[in-house]
Amino acid sequence: MEQSIQIIEYQTIYKEDFKKINVEWIEKFFKIEPHDLEQLDAPEEIINNGGQIFLAKLGDEIVGTSALIHDGDDIYELAKMGVTPKAQGLGLGKKLCIFSIEEAKKRNAKSLYLLSNRKLIPAITMYSNLGFVEVPIGATLYERTDIKMDYPLQ
Repeated sequence: MEQSIQIIEYQTIYKEDFKKINVEWIEKFFKIEPHDLEQLDAPEEIINNGGQIFLAKLGDEIVGTSALIHDGDDIYELAKMGVTPKAQGLGLGKKLCIFSIEEAKKRNAKSLYLLSNRKLIPAITMYSNLGFVEVPIGATLYERTDIKMDYPLQ
């Protein structure tokens, strides 16, 4: 099964997969917020604004997503990370995260951060193990955010 996993860049034909995977995990733990819908209903805007969306493909099926959102001044947010329940446990979240970190490095990002919630213990643990460190949150567009983590690029 490992051989059939690919990380690919977003294409319009995967718009519904991107939204479905993210809505599924967000609704499992939280509620969909207006800023979620802004991004999930118009993923092309993420790309048009200098970011990128990555998809994990298992065989012919999209089973995971991550987004690198350009926040201006060579600052990027790692966001919209999700893996379908049937594909969890295959290390896809970690692969998507590493792929996104490498893309941020290729873009000479000054900063890469993510916003999350402490109750997502497996995700927070993975981020920490990959080198993300907790930093002060500041203002955020999400009610569910109670932790901000930064990846040391410099």
